[in-house]
This record gives sequence, C-alpha cells and structure tokens, in this order.
Amino acid sequence: MENFTPYSAAAGGALIGLGAALLLLLNGRIAGISGIVSGALSRPAGDTQWRLLFIAGLVLGVGAIVWTMPLPFTPRTGFSPAILVLAGLLVGFGSRLGSGCTSGHGVCGLARFSPRSLVATLTFMTTGIATVYVVRHLAGA
Repeated sequence: MENFTPYSAAAGGALIGLGAALLLLLNGRIAGISGIVSGALSRPAGDTQWRLLFIAGLVLGVGAIVWTMPLPFTPRTGFSPAILVLAGLLVGFGSRLGSGCTSGHGVCGLARFSPRSLVATLTFMTTGIATVYVVRHLAGA
C-alpha cells in the first residue's frame, strides 16, 4: 500500500459519511448496502428506483476510479470461482443473519449510537480478524 496517505483516507471517509448522511436526511433511509440490494431485489416497484440508482452509482464510481487511476495494489489471482461464489453467499447470509452489513451497522449504526450496531460491528470485526489469522497463519493460504 505505497499510495496510502492519511489525506486520501480522510477524504474517502468524509465522502462515505456525507453520502450516508445525505441519504438519511433526504430519503430517510440507512445506507446499508445489503439492505439496499435486498430491497432492490424484493421490494415493490415504487421503492426500487433509488436503490438501483444507488447501486449503479457504486458500480460506476468504482469503474471510473479503476479506469482513470492506477490501482494502489496488485489484485490477487488464482482463486477458484466456486470458492469466490461460496464466500459471497456466506457474506450475504451473514448480512441477513446480522440484520445488516458493515456499512449499515459500522458506518450508519455507530453514527446513530445504536447499541445493536456496536455489538454487530464488534462481532464482525472480531470474526474477520480471526478468519484472516486462521486462513493465513494456521492454514497457510
């Protein structure tokens, strides 16, 4: 991570916070990505347009960054597509089980001083740290 600077991290965090605050203030919605995607797939037509636009903005924003700037890291390759699909499904299952994801609980919930979000954030951070330790140091992957 040679391109990391505290300024770029602070700017990114401020933009995420601004986006979450604007969505809450202007639309009355929490910027939890798992809830937004789930709602886009299962809600009636009147409640899906803003969700689809939000998701499109995420995808197009990442696409614009990748297209216009060099990646600050080298992507890892060689992972089995089946393992990647399984990992994605497990993340989705965990998000539903925890009634939210890192963006909903970690960004929006903590900003609202939600005790439930504090517990959820501590749980997924601890689980993530433990998983990386087991996979990298004990399993050698």
